[in-house]
Amino acid sequence: MKNFCLKFITLCLLGLPITCAAQQQNDSVKLIKAGRLIDVEQGKVLYNQLILIDHDTIKSIGSNIAIPANATIIDLSNATVLPGLIDCHTHLTFQPGENYYDDIFRKTPVDLAIVAPLYAKRTLEAGFTACRDVGASAFIDVSLRNAINRGDIPGPRMLVATLFIGSTGSHGDLNGFSPYLDWITPKQMTGVANGVEGVRAQVRYNIKYGAEVIKFGASAGVLTEETSVGAPQFSQEEMNAIVQEANLWGLKTCAHAHGTVAIKMAVKAGVASIEHGSFLDDEAISLMKTHGTYLVADIYNDDYILSDYAKHGTPEKIINKEKLVGKAQRLSFQRAVKAGVKIAFGTDAGVYPHGWNGKQFKYMVKFGLTPMQAIQAATINAADLLGWKNKVGSLSAGKYADLVALKDDPLTDITLLEQIPFVMKGGTVYKNELKK
Repeated sequence: MKNFCLKFITLCLLGLPITCAAQQQNDSVKLIKAGRLIDVEQGKVLYNQLILIDHDTIKSIGSNIAIPANATIIDLSNATVLPGLIDCHTHLTFQPGENYYDDIFRKTPVDLAIVAPLYAKRTLEAGFTACRDVGASAFIDVSLRNAINRGDIPGPRMLVATLFIGSTGSHGDLNGFSPYLDWITPKQMTGVANGVEGVRAQVRYNIKYGAEVIKFGASAGVLTEETSVGAPQFSQEEMNAIVQEANLWGLKTCAHAHGTVAIKMAVKAGVASIEHGSFLDDEAISLMKTHGTYLVADIYNDDYILSDYAKHGTPEKIINKEKLVGKAQRLSFQRAVKAGVKIAFGTDAGVYPHGWNGKQFKYMVKFGLTPMQAIQAATINAADLLGWKNKVGSLSAGKYADLVALKDDPLTDITLLEQIPFVMKGGTVYKNELKK
């Protein structure tokens, strides 16, 4: 009591705000009243649920739980509550500017680092409380992740890949330009590696400086200037070495792979996921099912690339490659869904403006998923792919209090997920535009 009185008098003399223990606890203990709750583990909707949160964690959930007297009540009884969404294919450190060549030749890592926090904030406010970021220059993603984890800036939980690993002249190399061009960063920081020992060394380099997942280019790509869009760009031995080395360190791998042959090679190597997966045949689909490989297909952004990229000086050869890939990728996705391939949500955000992640849900439903399956792809499935299933991806006791809420039901209208009015991450409300 004496210590309390001394503290009280000191605070008064200094003119500082006075808070008691109960008031402080009020801020950390919250009770959410959820009118409708989407249980992604059971694939059903629960009604009139209570979610008790202590600091950043869900303590209990149910229709009849004890409510602490000092809990802050958040009334979402007229809303639909679901887990925070997860995007498994983002690039939070960049997005297209006004000029294609300015983006490549005039912007430095400092330029990218300055705007990355803005993109992270937009992603979080779009309802994506976690993401797997699969390629960034100069380890900007590591610094961004660390700043978010420290609480310095708002943003989603990030699982980062750091440098995209690609062979010389590949989609991961800056190709099609003069051989006299050079970069002031260390050569290993380009992510370009060749041969079994070379790719092993690159994996170790990425891990040394903060990688939590390894991303490599199994095939050619769309948004670079090499002629092919899907030819393999590593040998089977090189792909095997990348996956094996990552596994030695306890990390998963994901493969950028458009072409059929490259997809099969990457799956045989043991990757956790195929990114894009534009040209799937029956054998590739069968292999993915056998190996339990996730498909992460960015089936929205074709619309944005074809409508906007030419305006900013993107070379015609790139636009033509997108015309070749877009429709095929959506049909491949449809066939994979029908065959029962595991699907995780991933958009390639950064190829189009950040914060638009939710636009992809409509396309996933159009090409074969039910609304519930599309939501599961962005929650429990995505968490499984990231290796975070015990932390995020569903609303249950012991997991982070990451959740979003909408006025109406996204199972009836999946496009509601394009504009999410309520976002909580780790028990902190970052956005609340809901009216009771």
